[in-house]
Formats: sequence, C-alpha cells, structure tokens
Amino acid sequence: MIDIKLIRENPQRFQEGATAKGFDVDIDRLLAVDAALLEAKKKLQDIATEKNRLGKEIPTLSPEAKKQVLDTLADLKQDEARLNEQSKQLQPEFETLMSQVPQPPGPEVPCGADDTENVELRTWGTIRQFDFEPKDHIELGTALGLIDVQRGVKLAGTRNYFLTGDGALLHWAVLRFALDTMIEKGYTPMMVPLLMRDEAMCGTGYYPGAEEQTYRMERDGLNLAGTAEVPLTAYYMGEILAAEQLPAKFVGLSTCFRREAGAAGKDTYGLYRIHQFDKVEQVIIGENDEEKSKQYHQEILANSEAVMQALELPYRVVNVCTGDLGRGQVQKYDIEAWMPSRSSFGETHSASRFYEFQARRMNLRYKTAEGKNVFCHTLNNTVIASPRVLIALLELYQNADGSVTVPKVLRPYMGQKERIEPKN
Repeated sequence: MIDIKLIRENPQRFQEGATAKGFDVDIDRLLAVDAALLEAKKKLQDIATEKNRLGKEIPTLSPEAKKQVLDTLADLKQDEARLNEQSKQLQPEFETLMSQVPQPPGPEVPCGADDTENVELRTWGTIRQFDFEPKDHIELGTALGLIDVQRGVKLAGTRNYFLTGDGALLHWAVLRFALDTMIEKGYTPMMVPLLMRDEAMCGTGYYPGAEEQTYRMERDGLNLAGTAEVPLTAYYMGEILAAEQLPAKFVGLSTCFRREAGAAGKDTYGLYRIHQFDKVEQVIIGENDEEKSKQYHQEILANSEAVMQALELPYRVVNVCTGDLGRGQVQKYDIEAWMPSRSSFGETHSASRFYEFQARRMNLRYKTAEGKNVFCHTLNNTVIASPRVLIALLELYQNADGSVTVPKVLRPYMGQKERIEPKN
C-alpha cells in the first residue's frame, strides 16, 4: 500500500510507475474519489461543530428561536446522513483503487517489458563441458530411482511427481543445508502455517493479483501459501514493535503450492514448473530507512549466493527489469542456475525489497526512539527451492556411467554417501 499523501503530491510518478510495471491503474479516478472523501469528511466536521454550537445555545433561546434552531439541526442531520452514506459508498472504491497502485520501481531498476530484458550483473562458476552425452534430470532421476513423474501424475495430475529413495534424501539434504547455513548466520528458524487468511495474502501484496495462482479453500476462507514469505512477513501483522526488535531476521522451511494458471504448455517437462515444492525462505523486517534496506537487500542476496557457491553450482545474478517486477517490489534480483538440459540459466531465487509497501498494508509498525510509530521495511529472498535446484544439481554432477556425485557439503546429510549409483 502506498501513502495517499505521496500520490496526491506527485500523481505522475505513480502513474508512470504503474505503466513501467505493466499495471493498469486509474490514478485520476483514485484522486477524484479521494478528493470527494476529503470534502465529505470536512463537511461532516463542520456539521459536527455547528451542531455542537447550536446545541449549547438552545437552553438560552426563546421558544420561537428554539424552533428555528431545531429546524436547522434537523436539516444538518439530513446533510450528515447524506454525507455519511456518500462516504460509505466511496470508501470501498477508494480502498480497491489504493490496493491496486504499485510501488514505483527504484532508479536502479532497468526499463524493460519482461524477463527477456533483465540485465545480467555478474556470473559465478564455470559452466561444465561434457565429454559424454549428458542426460537430463528426468532421465537421470528415472534411471537412478530418484524421480517418479508417471505415478505422481497418475495420483495428482499434471506437474506432480514423487521423489524416491536417494532422490528424497538429496531433496531434504539441500533444504537442511540451506536452513543450517542461515541459522549459523543468526536468522531465527521458523516453522510456519501453510493456510493463510485473506488478510495475510492482502497484507503481503499477493491479493489482489495472485488469486488465480493460489489454491483457495473457499469453504474455510483460507489459502495455501505459495511461499513462506507470506507467514514470515505477516508474523507481526497489526503490531507495534519496539525499535530494539529490529531488524527481525527469519528463515522458514515450508511446502509451497502454486496453481500455475495460464502456464499451459510452458515448462511442462520435468521439475521446473510444478504445483508443489519445498523452499527455505529468508525474510527481514527492518527499520524505515532506505539505505539500510538496500544494505539488507545485498545481505539476503549474498546469503543465497553463498549457498549456491557451497553447492558449486554455476549461476548468474540479474537485475530484474520494470516489466518483470511485482506490484510491491522496489527492486528485485534473480539468481539463475545453469541447467544443461535447458541450455540456459533458469531462475532459482528472487530477492525483493519492498520498503514500507507490505508493512503499510499489514499495519506493521515500530516505535522510534522519539516515540513515533512508523511503518517497518520488509525484504525477502529464496535461500533454496527444491526440487527445482535438483535440475542443476543432478545434471551438472552426473557422470559418464550414469551415476551422480553428491556435492561435498551435502554428504553429511546423506550418511557420507559420495555417489548415487545405478541399481543393477
């Protein structure tokens, strides 16, 4: 949510920001509704003042004068009722329009229409050149008894799968390694609920906009979260924190659910775009300070890069362009791992900075040293998401004999197993 005062001061900035991000928002209508509400509020205040003044005069008036005042009060009450009804009618429209206004992208964000115009900032690692014909992750996973897509589809429909045997162990090893890494960095581990009320979805900025991507439990008024960002960011929703509690740094491991509506025919092969996966997510709730938020943004990006480097997976970091940003993001960096079967980099992480956009929607504040209540800033980033990262891991660590080498940092989580071998 944006501060309406900022929109009043510079509406062009927010209209241009919406256009750059590709959101259709009627700033002119928003300002017209806002002006009507302000005018109604002013008139209601004037009526209340006049009613109070006349009420005090009544005991001192003659019968004739008293009748005139009572008639005036009756008229004022009618005006008051009309203005209250007008406000009641306008308020929902105002709130709807406000919820649709995107955060303008920061000056560091490149202009572009979609992810093809994201700007590469740096790469890490060396892309492996094979001296044999490499297999893709499904071929490897099937041959090694790690992945069973056929039975996943049979039981749950398209974009579903089983991870079996060492495949399940490798999946859990990746997640546990990422979680332990973040705990060592001082982040508080959190086990989170997966069913969220609409208030949490709206507060974090997923509603309006992501309803079609969300599994909604209409009967219960709940939603399956697509990321632990929602419960972690909304943990203090509606509260006023002490300044000493900030920054709050959380790391959560959760299963994530996404309908992938509109993705028919896109990335249908393998484990890249699926309905259910597990993710370790990092969230920072910080002070209302843009420079500190930028520092935290670099911190959460570095945390995820450290995990990728420990796994020795080559990747690149891109600065996401305006047209590929979400409604609330000021700036976002993506980490993309090299995936041989795709002959390209594939997104594995998204690090986002929101300033007070989410906190304002959640009414999440803290009390400054001066005793003033101000909105927090929020940030989040993937630490690791699996099984998508297994695409890169299996394909890059495969051997000519069909086996897969287990990355060194994951071996302690897999009974010191060094290789996953075909079972003949």
